[in-house]
Amino acid sequence: MTILLLRDQDIKKQLEINEVLEVVEQAFREKGLGKVQMPAKTYLYYERYDGDLRVMPAYMESMDISAVKVVNVHPKNRTYNLPTVMAIIILIDPKTGSPQAIMDGTEITSARTGAAAGVATKYLAKEGAIKLGIVGAGVQATKQLSYISQVRELLEVRVYDKSDETKKKFVQTAKEKYPKLKIIPTGSIEEAVQYQDVVCTVTPSRKPIIMNDWIEDGTHINAIGADAQGKQELDPAILKRSKIYVDDWDQASHSGEINVPISKGLISRDDIYGQLGEVVAGKKKGRTSKKEITVFDSTGLAIQDAVVAKLVHKKASDKKAGTEFQLSILFK
Repeated sequence: MTILLLRDQDIKKQLEINEVLEVVEQAFREKGLGKVQMPAKTYLYYERYDGDLRVMPAYMESMDISAVKVVNVHPKNRTYNLPTVMAIIILIDPKTGSPQAIMDGTEITSARTGAAAGVATKYLAKEGAIKLGIVGAGVQATKQLSYISQVRELLEVRVYDKSDETKKKFVQTAKEKYPKLKIIPTGSIEEAVQYQDVVCTVTPSRKPIIMNDWIEDGTHINAIGADAQGKQELDPAILKRSKIYVDDWDQASHSGEINVPISKGLISRDDIYGQLGEVVAGKKKGRTSKKEITVFDSTGLAIQDAVVAKLVHKKASDKKAGTEFQLSILFK
């Protein structure tokens, strides 16, 4: 019995945008059909360091996939020249419970988060959406652009970040990768989101930074940054105007974009239209008019990690990538 160790450089070679998008969409469909086991994330809060640690298990019976991810979020890690998000994923054989692979989960986390926004945009953004606004120009911003570009023919991207250096780096990278796209760095958040067809928020904010007056009818918003209790990026008045879809009710109500408005009684479960998986599975409708404002509250699901980890493991195994090793404890 061997375990495959996959490092960051092994994993990046296996991640094709169209393939990741496909398996993440399939994961949402399976969840919408009620065919997954996925307890809500368990958190440890490192308050003195402004960080947290999460444990995320999942089992998808019909796909015979199971995995556990351990992931941190430390926004101040840039000070130490470390990623703000780091993760390890253990892929499990459901038949025996034995580990099949241990892999760096940082790139997988980044890719599946971008893919989730891609799936949400595919189902919820209006037809003919060509303008994208991004608030927060870090690593995840590039993933948002990559995956949304797969489902919509974008012509313009506006981006804002409080760090001019981070914003400049994003613009340079985006222009090199998408030379036909009009990439516009903005001097304010309002300029980045107003009059845009799709808006992505990818910041660690704990107070609303997107104001109600800036959002036009017909906008689709991927609310990505709020992924822990107390975090929020949107003016609650936006949610009151919107058709809200969560990735998972338990997680979103505790740590997603809706967690603060719900705790304050500004909205309730009755204000949540449904889960994205229900739309993908055909159990609930997505956008029904060009004027609707739709919001996808993305907290990040363990099933997304599991399906991408399985994809990576299969491709790496076929290519003989990674390093095989044994744990002596398995043979005692």
